[in-house]
Amino acid sequence: MRIAVRHTTHYGFAEPVQHGLQRLRLKPKQTHGQTVLDWDLRLDGAVTEADYEDQHNNHVTLISILPGMTSVTVTIAGTVETCDNGGVLGPHRGAMQLWCYLDQTPLTRPGARLRTLTAGLDADRADRLGTLHALSAAVRGAVAYETGHTDAVTTAEEALVAGHGVCQDHAHIFIGAARLLGIPARYVSGYLLLDDRIDQDAGHAWAEAHVEGLGWVGFDISNLISPDPRYVRVATGCDYREAAPVTGIVSGGGQTDLNVRLAVAQQTAEQ
Repeated sequence: MRIAVRHTTHYGFAEPVQHGLQRLRLKPKQTHGQTVLDWDLRLDGAVTEADYEDQHNNHVTLISILPGMTSVTVTIAGTVETCDNGGVLGPHRGAMQLWCYLDQTPLTRPGARLRTLTAGLDADRADRLGTLHALSAAVRGAVAYETGHTDAVTTAEEALVAGHGVCQDHAHIFIGAARLLGIPARYVSGYLLLDDRIDQDAGHAWAEAHVEGLGWVGFDISNLISPDPRYVRVATGCDYREAAPVTGIVSGGGQTDLNVRLAVAQQTAEQ
């Protein structure tokens, strides 16, 4: 399947920016089951300083905001070809050791509620894949998908206690619980081709866990499926902060207004 993505992020600043650096993780991974056919990054109000791969093999573009700017626009557009691997990514590769994905982070660290959810999981722990599917269902059953209640700093425990959240929260809860069970797990940010619309409010997030004999396997907790050809993997990390599309610092600028436009569409070979 060919998927075309156009993602525009616009920052408006109340005052001129003195200095700003941002890390962009917006280029999809060239991985098993996914081929980047073309990808273009355009900047208005900023310039590229460096391109590199981080410890998770994410493609990172470091940009600096031009001094005096009151707005910055980052636009990416490209096409990715995907295939169906049943959510299986295969053996672990890269600089990060597998055991690193067993360490909890501030966003995934379990509290009493997450420990209770994990302990009460109705599954044969010897069947790791079955346990992970049961965990996905348990998390989705405990946390309704509702926007407007959580943000980028909401922890897994907080979202679980509240009982509502979005895909980021589902992924963090799943990851925290999997690590409690001794299963390496990581966060994935990317895009999802939807059946009912092209224009979307934001990208998507899911989780991957390591299963002996299979390697990394994806779990979209929000939709209770493993990723299929509609999914575009962009970045991975121990939690959202390491896979976020845009992170950085800005000096000056005052209050910031953020506007995001995202379009994800299936493309035919002739387009």
